[in-house]
Amino acid sequence: MSVVAAAIDYERLLKLRLVVARLGEMDNAGWWNTKGLLGSGGSFVLRRGFPMTHSFAQARTVFAVAAERCRELFDAAGYITLWQLPASVEEQFEDRWQTWLEDIEHWQPTFDQVAALRGQDVLGALSALGLINPGDVEGITQLPTPTTEPSLFVVPEGGPSALDDATITLLAAAFAKSAQGKLAVPYTQLALVAER
Repeated sequence: MSVVAAAIDYERLLKLRLVVARLGEMDNAGWWNTKGLLGSGGSFVLRRGFPMTHSFAQARTVFAVAAERCRELFDAAGYITLWQLPASVEEQFEDRWQTWLEDIEHWQPTFDQVAALRGQDVLGALSALGLINPGDVEGITQLPTPTTEPSLFVVPEGGPSALDDATITLLAAAFAKSAQGKLAVPYTQLALVAER
């Protein structure tokens, strides 16, 4: 089974992951065990070892912690999450890192915006950065809030027809259904995005 992946905007994927990663830190929603690493404090600490690329070092670290925390709660074959996309997509994402590292000036405003995020308002933060539209916000707010432990959440009901920016955006936005200190891991079935 191969995955139908539409032309995925990998810069957008990076921004979605940055927002969720920052809001999930201990000084915000408390979903994973990093504290302010994507904030100004993390920048101060890592700048010494990575003077030019510290922002990306911060991101890579928090992404790894967030991915591991989500896997602890939900790790089932045939499903994808924001942090565990199909291997081909993850490889393409990884291939772009060097290009992004060479264009730090382009990325610095995004990292500055992410560093300033406070609280756990995922939908508000995604909206402020232009990563989600009002229709998506309405759709997420209408989804039921998970009540089981560990909280798991299927996104979207009925499933997507292809792995695309809209599906990845929903996987990021549905973190809004998590509560302070209680992570709900949004996921969807890989089979639903499989080639027919």
